[in-house]
Amino acid sequence: MSRPDFWKDNKKAQTLIQQLKSAKSASQPWLGAQEKYSELKELIEIVDEHDSKSIEHLQNDLARLKRQLDSLELATLLSEEEDPNNAIISIHSGAGGTEACDWVSMLTRMYLRWAERRGFSTQTLDFLPGEEAGTKNITFIIRGEYAYGYLKSEIGVHRLVRISPFDANKRRHTSFASVDVIAEITEDIKVEIRPEDLKIDTYRSSGAGGQHVNVTDSAVRITHIPSGIIVQCQNERSQHKNKASAMKILRARLHEKEKEEQRKKLEAGYAQKQDIAWGSQIRSYVLCPYTMTKDHRTNFEKGNVTAVLDGDIDGFIQAYLKWKVKER
Repeated sequence: MSRPDFWKDNKKAQTLIQQLKSAKSASQPWLGAQEKYSELKELIEIVDEHDSKSIEHLQNDLARLKRQLDSLELATLLSEEEDPNNAIISIHSGAGGTEACDWVSMLTRMYLRWAERRGFSTQTLDFLPGEEAGTKNITFIIRGEYAYGYLKSEIGVHRLVRISPFDANKRRHTSFASVDVIAEITEDIKVEIRPEDLKIDTYRSSGAGGQHVNVTDSAVRITHIPSGIIVQCQNERSQHKNKASAMKILRARLHEKEKEEQRKKLEAGYAQKQDIAWGSQIRSYVLCPYTMTKDHRTNFEKGNVTAVLDGDIDGFIQAYLKWKVKER
């Protein structure tokens, strides 16, 4: 960065600055923890064991250091190439009708609240409302450091059990929704897309309406003919911007598909998904007859379902990352 010609190539300069920022964000917390450890070690050797107030302060400092080390340990689990990238999340309703559409809205809120707590930004790319209530499917981006690394734990079918607010007889209903998460790939990752392999359609945006929405064909749907992958975007008022966003998602999906084929994990690929119904869920959220959220891969449980649906999913993410390391 100290070279005189550093800013001649602005794009390369910005990339290097981002790399430096990532390197600092990775190293500085470790250096800070090491310094705090040395400081506490010296204090423990000189503190009076009968001084209860000093002992209490030391215990509090040790507890904070432990929490910091737990967080740093989690960071070491995010070692895959695309873990630092932004996350593109798609949620689709499954078995359950209106209930399932409402469940998609609840899951969307859960992830947006999680992102908000971390200071991440979000942007909706595509949205299809349910016929009566809720959301049939939605695609949005969560932008933040290691967003994909954390949220890849959410890929799969999510199951909700509750007393339905849409049932006049107050019966218990089970709903399903599938969550797909892919990494937003950077420009330096090359994905070959031939124009002749694309079928591009435009249509009018769906939504609440307004002076522009629903009156022009600004929404874009792109079909990649060789793979059968379909992406769409309707959030922007400009057809050009919607097309650019849809192409960005398509590139990410094709890259993800290529990775899955290389790893020969066909069961996790986009071409062979499990049914969004019984027996395929990765996590259950039970509100009746008892309250419990349980991940069926890691067996991690949390009794406060309300807190989970309000974005408190870090425990599930950490359990998954540790479980994944053991699986490998």
